[in-house]
Amino acid sequence: MHFIYIEWLWALLLPLLLFGFLLSKHQRSLGSIFDKEVLKRLSATDESMSMKLRNSLFLLAIVLIILALARPVVAKGDKKVEVEGLTLLSALDISGSMRSTDVYPNRLAFAKQKMSMFFDAMPSDEIGVLAFAYSPFVLAPFSTDKETLKMMIEGVDDSYINMGSTDFSALGALASTLLEEKAPKVLVLFSDGGDEEAISGFASILKENEIDLYVVLVGTLKGAPVLDAEGKPFSQKDGTIAITQRNDALGEVAKANGGAFVVASNGKADIAQLVSVIRSKYKNQQQGEVMVKERIEYFYIPLGLGLLFLLMSFASLPRRRTL
Repeated sequence: MHFIYIEWLWALLLPLLLFGFLLSKHQRSLGSIFDKEVLKRLSATDESMSMKLRNSLFLLAIVLIILALARPVVAKGDKKVEVEGLTLLSALDISGSMRSTDVYPNRLAFAKQKMSMFFDAMPSDEIGVLAFAYSPFVLAPFSTDKETLKMMIEGVDDSYINMGSTDFSALGALASTLLEEKAPKVLVLFSDGGDEEAISGFASILKENEIDLYVVLVGTLKGAPVLDAEGKPFSQKDGTIAITQRNDALGEVAKANGGAFVVASNGKADIAQLVSVIRSKYKNQQQGEVMVKERIEYFYIPLGLGLLFLLMSFASLPRRRTL
């Protein structure tokens, strides 16, 4: 048997000895001043237990509680544990076209909803989060804490939107770095697709780095005007209003790079379908082996005894005499 937090024993040893010393000194000082019979008459109480026994129980209770805090355990050796689940990298499109309102309330908010659903559908998996437009950046490192991840994406609002063109090549380069030591390498995008020119070099980066791409496409084929920060339609150089449409070409890139795509719709069926595809492809994949120390805890024994003795010492407090 050994103690996990043995510092508790050293930290509380001195106060314990000091407390015992003060109690014994207090008893001796009263005995040196008063005669035993006089001391008994001066007492305003009728003790059901002697002070010496009560103090001993109190000190014993403190000792046992300290032992419980130090956590006595019996080690059974190391044990290998397989951690199930995948490690995935997800990315949220924050380009200017995500302000468009062809889905309610707009593409960005709708994509965030779908991203939260995706997190809920992957409870035991480790997921990292990126945001991307002209320049990608990390929103959250790889984590299994889905509530924290959802809080991070919820904080992405209209102020994050970048009106510059989407650079999928930069996204691919960053994803390659973050997924370098992962197996399998999985990237899940939430985007309206971007334009043909923007995704032209993206496929080759994915193929070169053996990254499987999955895409949740947001928006409609009919499209909607691109809106500026004030919510007004964005005009092109020739004076016409810029219209942005969902580009399914990004979905074809996903299919060509070992993945799949779904078009975001109301409800949960689209995300459930995507997760089903991912689960079936990487069935029985593990994040790796973890060595854990197997041990039996015994803290509850001294804790229970300590509380019992503490209760006994308090229950035996002197009762006031009736005259």
